[in-house]
Amino acid sequence: MAGRHILAQFDDESIVVYQAYRPAIAKHVVDHGSFGREFSYSRMSWIKPNFLWMMFRSGWGLKEDQESTLALRLRREFFDRLLFAAVPSTWDPDLHDSEEAWSQAVDTSSVRIQWDPDHDPNGGKVERRAIQLGLREEMLEAFGKRELLEVTDMSEFVKDQRRALNTGGVASLITPTEFVYRPSDPAIVTRLKLSNEGR
Repeated sequence: MAGRHILAQFDDESIVVYQAYRPAIAKHVVDHGSFGREFSYSRMSWIKPNFLWMMFRSGWGLKEDQESTLALRLRREFFDRLLFAAVPSTWDPDLHDSEEAWSQAVDTSSVRIQWDPDHDPNGGKVERRAIQLGLREEMLEAFGKRELLEVTDMSEFVKDQRRALNTGGVASLITPTEFVYRPSDPAIVTRLKLSNEGR
């Protein structure tokens, strides 16, 4: 599968995204169902709907300050609102007439979108592009304080799967079942230049 695809675990009402934090931040979220204490609302925080993309970015939970992996269930309506508001990390002339207009949009938007090469479980690049969303200001406040439906600490699961990958290879892995997510609004599909499922 090549192109831009949002791989995620979702149902009719919700979608799961992932983020990795240092243990103190993760513990607070698990205990309270919201972000607080050491979590900073003054900087951008990136969420990822693809579990293996999160594993690549966090080094399977071995990178500093990314030892704890959380699965964060959000309302699909809120996730689609993030997609609609997102401004690309790089200038796209199809969306903004000039680099200046794009730069102004970046400065004023509270959601950033970035597409990067996805990776297989061993860290090798694949043709598919993986999405991550950077949240700040009012969207980060909404995400961290009001929009979380469920929080699951995946840290031990990540450790187990890292061990399985190291000892038994990809065939030994267990990962969340994910499908291609298509926003209900066709304008979002067009704006994000999402690929057809068959590509």
